[in-house]
Formats: sequence, structure tokens, C-alpha cells
Amino acid sequence: MDDQEIVERISALAAEEQRLEEAHVGEGLSPTELSRKGELEVTLDQLWDVLRQRRAKRAAGQDPDSVQERSPGTVEGYLQ
Repeated sequence: MDDQEIVERISALAAEEQRLEEAHVGEGLSPTELSRKGELEVTLDQLWDVLRQRRAKRAAGQDPDSVQERSPGTVEGYLQ
């Protein structure tokens, strides 16, 4: 996946997450919807991480295609 494809995937997943949240304003999400929202959040974090890694590799003169997707546990464990 190249940078543009990653950005497009991020946009699509973020839009899905927003639709999910907006559809239930004031009501709360069902267990299934909460699970999906959690999946979306983790996947978005992983995609952002891959994109940042690719940009860093490119800036360092390295091959951005050598980036490996990190596990959810790794990505979710980052301090902000």
C-alpha cells in the first residue's frame, strides 16, 4: 500500500467511525457497535503509525516499502 492508499483508507475508516457516533448521539452504542468502534480506532492507529513510519523512512533516504505494520498492542501502548 502506498501513502495515498493509506490516506484514503484512513479517510474511509474515520468517516465510518464518525457515522457510527453521529447515528447514536445521546443514545449510546450497542455492544456490537462499541466493538466495531474499538476495531476502527485500533486500525486507524495502526494506519497512522504505518504512514508516519513510511514518511520517516523516506525522509531518511530509506525505502518506505520496508515498513512493517506494528501489532495493535504495540501501537496502542504508545504514550501520547
